[in-house]
Amino acid sequence: MRSRLAVVTAAVATLATVALAQNVAVIKERQDHLEAMGKAVGKVGKMFKGEDDFDLGKVQETLKLIQDKVAVLPKLFPDDSKTGEDTEALPAIWESKKDFEDRFAKLADAAKAASVAITDEQNFVDEWPKVVDNCKECHKKYRKPKD
Repeated sequence: MRSRLAVVTAAVATLATVALAQNVAVIKERQDHLEAMGKAVGKVGKMFKGEDDFDLGKVQETLKLIQDKVAVLPKLFPDDSKTGEDTEALPAIWESKKDFEDRFAKLADAAKAASVAITDEQNFVDEWPKVVDNCKECHKKYRKPKD
């Protein structure tokens, strides 16, 4: 009887560890994608502010990266990834999942439109805010505020 209890206890502990590992893995994966996107957007943001010279190639590269990342990101918020790994995701994500996912689609559309519209620095100044405003609005509703 004791050995059977020990086996069951070990199995439950193993399953709990596997479940936790999956949770941590998906949180880490989405954090990596979001961090890469944030770094790229930050570099282009410096161009927008006039802190760096305009580089159309880097802008286009960033817009492509945004499109690639937002194609993957909605799948990286499963129900078992609400907590852990210092996630900045707010519970509102899971309470308003459709709106949250729609915001990724809207960002993808804005990045795609900008990639066509931005051909020079003037177009960039006009179009870039249309992309990053999507980021700001989503962060406001679905991300823990930075201290």
